[in-house]
Amino acid sequence: MKPGDSFYTSRKLVDLVENQTSFELKDSALHIFETHAKAERVELQFGTPVLASMFQGKKVMHLRGKEAFDFLPGESLILPANEIMCIDFPEARMDNPTQCLAMEIGEERILKVVEVMNEQMSRSDDNEWGLMDYNFHFTNDPGIYQILQRLVYLYTENHPSKDFFVSNMVNELIVRILQTNARKTYEKASPALKSGQRFAFLVHYIRQNLDQDLTIDDLSEKACMSKSNFYKVFRNEFGISPIDFINQERIAKAVEMLKQPETNLTEIFLACGFRNRSYFNRMFKRIKGISPVGYQKRFHSEF
Repeated sequence: MKPGDSFYTSRKLVDLVENQTSFELKDSALHIFETHAKAERVELQFGTPVLASMFQGKKVMHLRGKEAFDFLPGESLILPANEIMCIDFPEARMDNPTQCLAMEIGEERILKVVEVMNEQMSRSDDNEWGLMDYNFHFTNDPGIYQILQRLVYLYTENHPSKDFFVSNMVNELIVRILQTNARKTYEKASPALKSGQRFAFLVHYIRQNLDQDLTIDDLSEKACMSKSNFYKVFRNEFGISPIDFINQERIAKAVEMLKQPETNLTEIFLACGFRNRSYFNRMFKRIKGISPVGYQKRFHSEF
C-alpha cells in the first residue's frame, strides 16, 4: 500500500524527518508522513484519536506502558487523543523513505458508529459494542487494507462530493476496526474463556484443529446455534466469515512453520489443513501478499 501519483504532485518535501502532508475535512483528517533519514526518539502527538498505518519501511515505536515494538508495512495502530509517540527510524534513507498514514477521527464520530452497531449488530456474548482498545496494534485484513487505499485516493482527489464519500468510508473503517479488536480479544482470551464463552471456545477449538476439516455445520453445532444465525453473528462480531477466519489462522500457523529453516512445504500445508499446494499458495499470497517460498526466502535472508 502506498500513496498514488496525486499525493506526490500535491506534497512538498520540507523536512527529512517526518515530512508531513495533510488533508483535512469536516470531522476527520489524513496525514501522510515521510522520513528520508535515520532518526531516533522523534515525538509525535495528536489531539484526537488516531489510526496510524504503515505504507513503507520500518519504525520502532515507544509507547507509554508498552515495550518497544517494530511497526511494519501492512500494520496499523490505534492511539488515544494526546498520546505521545516516540519513534525510531532505523532504515530510512533518501531513496527508500519510511512512509506512514495517520488518520484523525473525532471521538464523537466513533461513538455515533458504535450506537448504530449496538442497534443493528448483535454480539454473541450479549455485551454492547464500545470504544476500541487504545494502543491496539494489528495487521490489516484485506477489508481494512482496501478502505485505507480508497481513503488515500479520496482525500487527495479534487471531487465536490469528497466529504460525503470519505464520511461513508470512515464509518466502515470504524466498524471493521472494532470487529478486528473484538476478534483479537477472543483470540487472546480463548484459553481462559473457552469453557464459558461460545466464540472464545470456538477460537480455541479452531486453533487446536487446523489440520482437520472445519465446516460451518460443525462449528454452528458446537456453538449451539443454527447455521444461518451462527454465520450472521460470526460476521457481525469478527468482521469476516468463519471460513476466512479459519484460513487466516491456517496461514498464521504456516508463517510460524516457514520460519524454521529447511522446512518441507508439503508438510506445512498439510499440517495447516490445506489439501493441495495450489490452494495453499493462493491463500498465502492473498493474505500475506507474497508466496510461501518468497516469504521463506525473505525471512531467512534477514537472519
